[in-house]
Amino acid sequence: MSNNPVTKSITTSVEGRDLIMERVFDAPKELVFKAYAEKDHLEKWWGPEGWETKVMAFEFKPGGEWRYCMTCVDKNQGDFFGMESCGLAEYQEISAPEKIVYKDSFTDKEGNKLEMPEMLITINFEDHEGKTKLVSRTQFATEEALQQVIDMGVEQGVASQFKKLDAYLEKLQ
Repeated sequence: MSNNPVTKSITTSVEGRDLIMERVFDAPKELVFKAYAEKDHLEKWWGPEGWETKVMAFEFKPGGEWRYCMTCVDKNQGDFFGMESCGLAEYQEISAPEKIVYKDSFTDKEGNKLEMPEMLITINFEDHEGKTKLVSRTQFATEEALQQVIDMGVEQGVASQFKKLDAYLEKLQ
């Protein structure tokens, strides 16, 4: 596995009400896609470092849903320790192994949507010099909603999550 810093870094940009995050993974795109497409894989890497994810429902197909809750298990994260954060992904489009499109919402433990910004997320998996370039484009209803999620630390959370995915992909190869 490469320790090339370019491979390990995340690039973030904003275009209007879209947040674009890109990262290169040292794994074939079929494997990176599979890490998103299967419940057992998602539970092992989804969420920021120090958080564990439990999948409550998972149907990976257009019109299907993925419902999950994350719990902070790291005592070093202070006030976050023990906190739960739940979400619902409603799959719109899936084209293996190139693309996943889903609507993402924050929910309570029962799956009821919270008054938080909904996001339309498009993830593209591209071949890149023997590796996989993952491009995530998250569209918000307004620029204010985008700013609210940025202020909540979405960039740091995704960077941390991608670090976990990177480590998990290394174990699978």
